[in-house]
Amino acid sequence: MGPQQNTHTRSRNISLLGAAISLALAGHVGAQTTETEQASSDDFENITVTARKRTESLFESPTAITSLSDSFMEDANISNLDDVGKYVPNLNVSRYGGGNSAHASIFIRGIGLQDHIITTDPGVGVYVDGVYLGRQMGANLSLPNIASVEVLRGPQGTLYGRNTLGGAVNIITKKPGDESMASVAAKVGTLGRVAADLYINGDINDDVSIAASGSFKKRDGVGKAVNLANPEKEIGEEQEFSGRLSANWNVSNNFSLLFAVDGYDNESGQSPYTIEFTDPSPDPTDIFNGDFALLTPDLIPSDPDDLGTTVPGLESTASAGWGASITANWDINENYATKLITSFRSSDYEGGLDDDASPLNLSEFPETGEADQYSVELQVNGTFDNYDFVSGVYFFNEEGSTESGPWVFSPFNTPGALNNDGTPTGFGGDYGFFDLHQETDAFAIYANASYDVSEKLTVGGGLRYSKDKKDADAVFPSFAERAYRSAEFSEVTWDVNAAYQLDNGLNVYAQVQKGYQTGGFPPRPFGGSDQFVQFDETTSVNYETGLKGKFAENVSLLAAVFITKYDDLALPFSDPTAGGGFVTITENAGKSEAKGIELEATVDVTDNFSLRAAVGFLDAEITQVDENVNGVGVGDSPALTPEWTLMIAPSYYMDLDSGATLAFKADYSFRDEMQGQSVFNPNETIYSRSILGFDINYTSVNGDWSLSLYGENVTDEIYDQGRLQQNGFVGIVRSNDRREFGLRFKKEFEM
Repeated sequence: MGPQQNTHTRSRNISLLGAAISLALAGHVGAQTTETEQASSDDFENITVTARKRTESLFESPTAITSLSDSFMEDANISNLDDVGKYVPNLNVSRYGGGNSAHASIFIRGIGLQDHIITTDPGVGVYVDGVYLGRQMGANLSLPNIASVEVLRGPQGTLYGRNTLGGAVNIITKKPGDESMASVAAKVGTLGRVAADLYINGDINDDVSIAASGSFKKRDGVGKAVNLANPEKEIGEEQEFSGRLSANWNVSNNFSLLFAVDGYDNESGQSPYTIEFTDPSPDPTDIFNGDFALLTPDLIPSDPDDLGTTVPGLESTASAGWGASITANWDINENYATKLITSFRSSDYEGGLDDDASPLNLSEFPETGEADQYSVELQVNGTFDNYDFVSGVYFFNEEGSTESGPWVFSPFNTPGALNNDGTPTGFGGDYGFFDLHQETDAFAIYANASYDVSEKLTVGGGLRYSKDKKDADAVFPSFAERAYRSAEFSEVTWDVNAAYQLDNGLNVYAQVQKGYQTGGFPPRPFGGSDQFVQFDETTSVNYETGLKGKFAENVSLLAAVFITKYDDLALPFSDPTAGGGFVTITENAGKSEAKGIELEATVDVTDNFSLRAAVGFLDAEITQVDENVNGVGVGDSPALTPEWTLMIAPSYYMDLDSGATLAFKADYSFRDEMQGQSVFNPNETIYSRSILGFDINYTSVNGDWSLSLYGENVTDEIYDQGRLQQNGFVGIVRSNDRREFGLRFKKEFEM
């Protein structure tokens, strides 16, 4: 798709946006008040959130939050976190890192992280029942039997702290005792889709409740590893087992213990990957281009979903992990309560990429990694007539490593190749080997409060002190010996907010937030140990105002306008003096700014027809770049950040004469064009994409079983997940969510 075609796509999208807004504003003319829950089950008015570590109405929370319920996710066939990225304004989720389907690069309002090496930290935090997930590898969680997913946009420096510079994703599971039921679900579809899910929740006795779930999903691949005799997996193949067990024990009337353990095992195929040539005549005197000059188009598989690697294992990926937590809740009296959350998580993965996608062993990175983390959080909360507060102390420890095997530039290195200064390259066949290890200790103390000045006006604010200590060591072929580094970072973050309820019931709010992302060490200092030096934390200040409420009896709206300024932005850039353009260094080299608008609406057009829609506009750019920074310029956009995001999901319910219900639902998602890296390069442009799905559901008279015909990506839109310019070619990670049709059955049992 060329630029002109993309312009037409954007024009069509704006037309769709106009139609959606017109429908939202005009829908109340012919609508009638109804007591049925079918067409308004996802009305924002009925949603409560816990994103601010207190239960409150979505309308009353003075921050930008999107909440997706379990019913919405089931109807939209949302099975993991990258599916969530299609339905939230100014959110983009990619599987870019390492080609592993368990990886999630999450970007909110232009802030995120593509990398996954142990010395890097994400800019968006992911939490499961309040427990922070420190690694992006493994963050693309499966979402069976989830109560809701909350996406907080903007810095969350007070309540969530470190590494929530762009926002946070809060995954909330179904709690033991919340319902008394069991269910079994199965799904079959095209592309060899098979999935099954078991769930049970209920009381053992008056004091003990349990909830348990187990799921399996599998799908065939979309390509082959054509040069391997016995490949382990097809390209794009998916297979995962996951499960969760939790138990709640009411020890007394005011004290309870919640135990939870979960795990997953993912063995899938490499994400579809190919290359496009951009330099037909590379400079043969450059050691990198001298090797890549051997790479010609006839060596690349004609089907871009096929992979040409000859390195066994690079056609497959593996990721596994488990976690356990204990949450103690003590209601001291009617005003004060405490909560203690203790957790442990462990994960490991195998993966990597064949960067040249060919039979030649030019640029291969087989990779393994692991991480263990432990955290403790003690909260003291209070609720009174006209004010409430949340306070806490938090400790986090993580230890992990990343190791890459020695398959780069072998066996085609030219022995006589020279660096720019005339010295031998010395890279040999082990140039790609590296071993990184890091241990992180993080401590924080925080408090957040809100005060009702009157029945209509509420003011609030918070303060958090965070301190991080990182000890890292690394060895690369260019290092004389293993290098050891240590660094400490600390920051005070805060927020202030005010909310006012208008006479018509609408809620307006304004807030200013400061957030930060901890500093660290560069992930790939191939040029030498002098490049393995710390970079400092990045900070941000977000100015935001918003409107929430019901514009009419049948129209609910969430709106936010914001501008966020980022200082000491950590930017990776190429160092041409280090023996080629392969080396990247990370420094606090600039500033950036993001400003935009977010709108979400639900409309009950009639008693049986409802519409949910969301649109986001984001203008994000780098506003300052320090001297001696190569490749990144003022005006460049952050990576993987579309200007426009759009979602429309209509639903129509029909009551049959038998008493059963027939539901017709569709969902449309649009992501505008974006850059693969934080630099304008036409070769790295990722063009816009539109994804369309549907779900036709029959629910029995008693509501205890249902059968659905579903379609995902029905137009078979194939798009790029990531694009990275290299010497003479662009490496492209392609999408894996291809067109799929199938049947889904679910049966529920009372307990």
